Amino acid sequence: MRRRVGRRYCGMARNRTLACVFAHPDDDAYGAAGSVALHADDPDFRFVLVHATAGELGDIREGFPATRDTLGEVRRGEDESAWRALGRVPDRHEWLGLPDGSVADVPFDDVVDAVARVLEEEEPAVVVTFGPDGIFGHPDHVAIGAATDAAFARLRTRAGSGFRRLAHGAVPQSVFERWNRQRADLGLFTFDPTQVFHMRGVPDEQIAITVDCTSVTDRIVAGLREHRSQLHVMSDDPTNTEQWERRVRREWYALAWPERSPQEPALNDLFEGLG
Repeated sequence: MRRRVGRRYCGMARNRTLACVFAHPDDDAYGAAGSVALHADDPDFRFVLVHATAGELGDIREGFPATRDTLGEVRRGEDESAWRALGRVPDRHEWLGLPDGSVADVPFDDVVDAVARVLEEEEPAVVVTFGPDGIFGHPDHVAIGAATDAAFARLRTRAGSGFRRLAHGAVPQSVFERWNRQRADLGLFTFDPTQVFHMRGVPDEQIAITVDCTSVTDRIVAGLREHRSQLHVMSDDPTNTEQWERRVRREWYALAWPERSPQEPALNDLFEGLG
């Protein structure tokens, strides 16, 4: 049985709170949706979601009913609809209101403080965010990931059941290269990892957690489809459900904390081994 005093876990209860910190609406639709879906029905699972921005500077395709002034509100609504479609809405959803495209221009300590405020109140066992690669090298991804790492480091020494693991969403280099070859074979543009906004991989040996999401791919894709304003950015062919389901069959994470030896066996779940 779980009992809380404020946000603290007491007694022998397990801490199964997952906090995900991302830059934009739809980052989360890929970032950890599979893990959330897999744990959705666990009685002790708590899901905390933090967005740095509302994505108000995202692309607006011709004919889409949004303007530069309304896109942020539209994308917030899409994100909330996406989690309903997946079947597990966040227990807490915080929008930090940072400027889209300029998170790195906000004083770093202010961003750290904003993230730390939520994490301190929730004491999650696992925190997921972007690593230094930002997956796409997006400056907002890199900035919010670095701030989350700093907030985690500030808080992890406190006693309690929280702050057991800090994970960075990532794409293994071997997978990145395979995807790029497939894109070339189909005549699609290929990613150049030296360029901003292009996907890049991390060395395979840095991948510490590989989550098999095969059983919930339909739920992940249902959530992705709710991001209607950005479908043209998220997929080369948003109508190709089979392609999307193949793409989201796995989630990969590098482990930022605790330190891990490459010789240690890979984990299969964000909570595996935490007791």
